[in-house]
Amino acid sequence: MEAGTKDSKLLLNKKQPVNITARVAANLPEHQDEAGAAIAHRDPLLQPYWHIERARIGTSGKVGVELVINGKAVDTAEIIADGKWVNVSFSYPITASSWVALRILPSSHTNPVFIQLNGKPVREPHSAEWCLRAVDQCWKMKQSNIRPSEQAAAKAAYDSARRTYEAMTRETPDE
Repeated sequence: MEAGTKDSKLLLNKKQPVNITARVAANLPEHQDEAGAAIAHRDPLLQPYWHIERARIGTSGKVGVELVINGKAVDTAEIIADGKWVNVSFSYPITASSWVALRILPSSHTNPVFIQLNGKPVREPHSAEWCLRAVDQCWKMKQSNIRPSEQAAAKAAYDSARRTYEAMTRETPDE
């Protein structure tokens, strides 16, 4: 199943290992210069937040591509960040419905693929809490830019999203 097809959903009817493959690329100068070192060592709360120099492994020309399952990095593959496409592969045992993504932290992150086991939806309270905080932050930042005539509809949409994520925070993965 390819990400972005079939609603980015893989249906399984039993617990089993899943093979995840991807073509990835990262591009860094072969040797870290002063500007790159300054970014790499800057406080993570200061801009630029998501920058490939922050992902550099030491002073090498490599970065780690992480397999993320339900928000947790569970495996890493190192690649040379020379701008060339590279194949990476992971195998992970799926024991509950999960979302899966790849990332080069803190530089880039794929959209998730959802793996649904035995017809059960993905329910990860900590992921739902993160989404709830993201909805609140998005509303805070965008509310003043929404036309007065569209405010009520926008607020209703955000409130609906909040209710959905609030309900998910109370559910367990086994429900």
